[in-house]
Amino acid sequence: MTLHDTLSPPKAEQGFMTGYLDALALVERLHRLLLDVIKDEFERVGVLEINAVQALLLFNIGDNEVTAGELKSRGYYQGSNVSYNLKKLVEMGYMHHQRCEIDRRSVRVRLTQKGRDIRDIVAGLFERHAEGLQGRGVLGADGIDQIAISLRRVERYWTDQIRYIY
Repeated sequence: MTLHDTLSPPKAEQGFMTGYLDALALVERLHRLLLDVIKDEFERVGVLEINAVQALLLFNIGDNEVTAGELKSRGYYQGSNVSYNLKKLVEMGYMHHQRCEIDRRSVRVRLTQKGRDIRDIVAGLFERHAEGLQGRGVLGADGIDQIAISLRRVERYWTDQIRYIY
């Protein structure tokens, strides 16, 4: 046995670590790819005014009326990113904004018809993709459920690390 053998994790741990790092890289690539897919769809339909992050923000808000803080606390966006994009979407007419009557510092936003139209484009794209994944046998209901369950477990673990370890 060498010094390297005593300092290296066992083979089983190396395998898990390699898989974990591969999974992390895949999550990052999938997120970037999702933004590219949305961007391509918007170019195809001639919507060039907003970017993919803003379109995803409109999709995630949907029919709700929310504050930037609520979007942040749900884990969708980081503070400066969400504030900047909400401001731009209001300026471009995709969202209405109104100061909260109770807390005047807080602003509530909701989609305008223009914003709902963008949300509908993204929803249609996602619907086509879901049908394509299932129709071509790429993923079935069981497969997508297993992915979601696994990702929720990782999310819960990471959340616990932030809240309780540090």
